[in-house]
Amino acid sequence: MRSIPPSTLAPLARHLATPERLLGLLLALVGLSTSAPLLAQETAKEAQAEQDDPALQTVTVTARRREEDVQDVPTPITTLSGATLEAQKVYRVQDLQQVLPSVNVAYIHARQSSVAVRGIGNNPASDGLEGSAGIYLDNIYLGRPGMAVFDLLDVEQLELLRGPQGTLFGKNTTAGVINISTRKPTFTPERSFEVSGGERGYFQGKGSVSGGLTDTLAGRLSFYRTREDGYIDNQHDSRTFLGGEREGARGQLLFEPSEDFSLRWITDYNQEKSTNGVWALYGVSDRFRQRAALIGASPQYDIKKREVNIDSDQAVNVWQGGTSLEANWKLDGGYTLTSISGYRYWHFIPENDTDLTDQPAILHGGVEVHDRQFSQEIRFASPTGERFDYVLGAYLFRQNLGNKTVQRYGPKADLFLRGLDTQIFNNVTTQSNGKINTDSYALFGQANWHLSERLDLTVGVRGTYEEKQARVHRFDPQGGATLSGVDAITRQRQMGGLDTGDFGLHSASPSGLISLGYHFDDNLLGYASLAHGEKSGGVNLVAPQYGLTSDSLVVGPERANDAELGFKSTLLDGRLQFNANLFWTGIHGYQATTLAIIPGPLTSTSVLANAGSVRSRGLELETSYRPLRGLTLNFNGSFNDVTYLSFENAPCPGEVSTVNSAAVCNLTGERVVGASRWIANLNGEYQWQLDAPLRPYVTAGYSYRSEAEGTLDNSALSKIDGYGLLNLSVGVRADLGDGELDASLWMKNVTDQDYYLTAFAFSNGSYTASVGQPRTAGLTLRYDF
Repeated sequence: MRSIPPSTLAPLARHLATPERLLGLLLALVGLSTSAPLLAQETAKEAQAEQDDPALQTVTVTARRREEDVQDVPTPITTLSGATLEAQKVYRVQDLQQVLPSVNVAYIHARQSSVAVRGIGNNPASDGLEGSAGIYLDNIYLGRPGMAVFDLLDVEQLELLRGPQGTLFGKNTTAGVINISTRKPTFTPERSFEVSGGERGYFQGKGSVSGGLTDTLAGRLSFYRTREDGYIDNQHDSRTFLGGEREGARGQLLFEPSEDFSLRWITDYNQEKSTNGVWALYGVSDRFRQRAALIGASPQYDIKKREVNIDSDQAVNVWQGGTSLEANWKLDGGYTLTSISGYRYWHFIPENDTDLTDQPAILHGGVEVHDRQFSQEIRFASPTGERFDYVLGAYLFRQNLGNKTVQRYGPKADLFLRGLDTQIFNNVTTQSNGKINTDSYALFGQANWHLSERLDLTVGVRGTYEEKQARVHRFDPQGGATLSGVDAITRQRQMGGLDTGDFGLHSASPSGLISLGYHFDDNLLGYASLAHGEKSGGVNLVAPQYGLTSDSLVVGPERANDAELGFKSTLLDGRLQFNANLFWTGIHGYQATTLAIIPGPLTSTSVLANAGSVRSRGLELETSYRPLRGLTLNFNGSFNDVTYLSFENAPCPGEVSTVNSAAVCNLTGERVVGASRWIANLNGEYQWQLDAPLRPYVTAGYSYRSEAEGTLDNSALSKIDGYGLLNLSVGVRADLGDGELDASLWMKNVTDQDYYLTAFAFSNGSYTASVGQPRTAGLTLRYDF
């Protein structure tokens, strides 16, 4: 069938995203039907019946592009319902590591964020590289991890699939997939509004309205607005950082003229204006202290004070959104045809104080990014219930990304960067523009042979062809003193203008899966699988240093071989689910930052390259248990041993590189950055079974992760200590008018634990860290009617 081009989808998104259109849809949905009170009462009764039922509810997933019971899918999957996310007050991507096993979210701001699964994916942010863990929103692949940095709104279900997932998901991924599905429009009215307030100016309002517009057309509108003051104070002035405002809306239409056809259109818009991106000085070398003293700076070295001391602007602005169209046809004979067209855009503008001091050394260092992507997927699925069933498909992905890197140096830049004043950097501004165009094409298929009533064989294959064309242009430096002789040559080599011209890469890569699943009985599934996946090669959109060509900017693909052995069980008359699996993954061509030693520049040069190989192996556990009516407990945990099998040209830690700036270290046999050996998450809810109009409840969540290497060089100065976080809430639900009111008091990080999401290698051999949220208490009121 014909795909819908971006030129058509983009105006539709802008049309629905205007305030007038959204208001019109909201009014239409609010006035849908007088049956809403009756529906709200029926929904409340269904929720109460679920609490009364001692058995756990069946969870349906679409991991294999069909609706299946998660306990019947022979692969490790963790699912979180929208209700669980709301109960645990998880509304940001960076909070997902508190509820998911084997997951680490490295977050500074929207551009410098990444999701790692089983220790794979902690590579540094690069605009020309995809993430090792793919993130999907309503079946649309998000080309940048930062596209998922918004408040999780009106989520139906979130699924975590671990291991390579290339055979059925749109883009090849070596680590896993986070698949987010939002709630669909309903033909029966649904309305929900929620408001929360808390410490440090926290406020969040959100709501959702859904219902039938005609007999064949339903609509849904969801929206949110969040603001907070932040929790990092500035000594230099009265500013407070890591706060700001976020807002967004999602509009949907569902057209179902018959049982054999459905068409779902989604458009959304999200905006952020914040002071995110502030780093706290975490590990400080002697060299940094000396340079800070040299320029008369007074940095804040005590990370437990949650303070910084900076003089320049600090801000992040993000605008993003998109639209998608999903069509499903039920054909004769039980076959299904699906088409999914998607367009998304992402615009990121930062302002960063890059020297982290109160002196004018580096006034600003940041990368503005503008990204647009279009994807088209077509799938053909056979009927199920026979001895053989399959899914076939084709996938197209096109991405156009441009960035602008600006560095503004102040009058004390030379003293701070070099330790002497030769006017090479002082008062100079540099700018580099980069662009990359990606075209990816794939054919895929996966088949299931039901060899017997108990034994299933699954085989999947995918072939991908990809082209990337890039160009980097660095302009001549502006401002600064007029230099001559050696100093002029040094400035030119360090910051001089250059144009790489067009360059890039093209590749053809296979992915595959073979899996056996055996049902020992109706409540016990054992499985074993072998999979191969590849993460695309990429381009480093940073101007090459003197002595290096554009070839130094090209990075080859990252290849993963994975083995799984596990079981899924349902016990105690459906009240207990216990799943476990062993895994072993070998990564070849690991994409990481290495060092190139070349003549000319003032220091050694960092380049992205295929550094070597990595091994990830371990054990994962998941269990859900309902020991009595009203009480549900969930636990997941993992042991993960992630090691560099080969990494010979690694950057050296700050305590070494301050002595020898040209040093290259060997990290073979060392632990991989960002990977905690132990991760455990426990949460639960208890609702008292009272014969009364008030239904009190309590929820609790505890997450623990052991220490991890903070940066790629495994410096002792950047090691992230292990920590545990406790979140609690108490509340009451009650029938009110024509709906149900839910009021709760909650507290995050009850013990006020100091913790850090990620570390970052900084100038002069020192390190910064992204500070976690301190203890925060608040109140939430929710009304469903």
